[in-house]
Amino acid sequence: MPTKLAAGSPTFNRALARLAIPIVLQNLVTTAVSSADVIMLGFVSQDALAAGSLASQIMFILNLVYSGISSGVVMLAAQYWGKRDTLTIERIMGIGMRLSILVSTAFFILACFFPSLLMGIFTNEESLIATGIPYLRAVSFSYLFMSISQVYLCTMRAIERVVFATVANGSALVLNILLNAVFIFGLFGAPKLGIMGVALATSISRGIELLICLIDNARFQTIRFRIKTLWERNKLLFSDFLKYSLPAFGNEVVWGVAFSMYSVIMGHLGSDIVAANAVVVVARNLGTVACFGIANAGAILLGNSIGAGHTETVKADASRFCRITFISSIVGGILIFLLKPLFLNMADLTQTAQSYLNTMLFINMYYILGQAVNTAVICGVFRSGGDSRWGFICDTIDMWVYAVPLGFIAAFILKLPPMWVYFLICTDEFVKIPFVYKHYKSYKWLKNITRDF
Repeated sequence: MPTKLAAGSPTFNRALARLAIPIVLQNLVTTAVSSADVIMLGFVSQDALAAGSLASQIMFILNLVYSGISSGVVMLAAQYWGKRDTLTIERIMGIGMRLSILVSTAFFILACFFPSLLMGIFTNEESLIATGIPYLRAVSFSYLFMSISQVYLCTMRAIERVVFATVANGSALVLNILLNAVFIFGLFGAPKLGIMGVALATSISRGIELLICLIDNARFQTIRFRIKTLWERNKLLFSDFLKYSLPAFGNEVVWGVAFSMYSVIMGHLGSDIVAANAVVVVARNLGTVACFGIANAGAILLGNSIGAGHTETVKADASRFCRITFISSIVGGILIFLLKPLFLNMADLTQTAQSYLNTMLFINMYYILGQAVNTAVICGVFRSGGDSRWGFICDTIDMWVYAVPLGFIAAFILKLPPMWVYFLICTDEFVKIPFVYKHYKSYKWLKNITRDF
């Protein structure tokens, strides 16, 4: 049952650790998969590394869709879990599943049947497009598997079954790493598939993850996914889901597509910076793995407290949560610094790409501080009270009025050197910090969004 917390007490720290540690471990395994992709493709060729990085942007965008839908599920389910309303949580999961399946099917059709069209968005280099096409076709099947598993697992996290969610997702990701090696290099008699092996490994491991979820769903009785909820009509609950999930979904897409625009910009600056960025993404993910795990756990705990009616404890616990996130982001920056030699030798890069990578790693040592703090507050604190609209507006202005235009102007009008372009687009997180802090201190985000059905 939901954890009851004393205001601002060490009990909150223990509850946060109980939820955050499994999520951090899961994020760490996810980062390990990305690292394995980079390392193994780096041994294939720089073109394979660059093409894999660009093609994976489709999965990146789809993951943002899942994240937006999951945010709506978690916002509502965490508060209803505080009320112990399990029937409403099942209905919420059904709504999330319905939307996820529709979007994933659209992505599957595009990636499987029109891969050259998608690759052409991110680069104009024919060699990279040709290399990325078989990757997209093979990985497209994983989209269908994830449409169900991701919503199911996020619902389990919302009701504090984080250990199961971590084991299910972590098992699939470890399998992904092993299959990467088998299919990329042709081990144990398997065909040597190169970049296509990465995609095939992803589809198989995600299929196994879905199987684990289906088996668990048949055995776990407290909250279950029931097919009838896909078609069930509850106008009030569906309205609530859209009210809170659409801004979260919009927030993730606005931020994510803008982040993909950074890849578009770099993709037109040459394969050297694209390859360097593929390694930097791994470093950044590793540096923020604890921060994002803490953010997810904080959203669940704070939402649970609000739904249970313990609003008097939330302000103190939110403040404690922000301090913990800030400290973890500093540790993340130090980690990137300590592992810098490892990142520099992670792939077989040209001398120019190595130079870019060195500079980009230094930039990310401080960049993750702004990213971690903003993510924790916007996606953790604000969404725990159902306030997803403010983050959507904030990121829309920050990314599309400031960062993306600045990047295009710097790259294609001013024609600045690639590292100056990268530095300028990495100022996006720091521009919005004062506004995030002001909204946090207003406490307008602190609302109980549950109903009595």
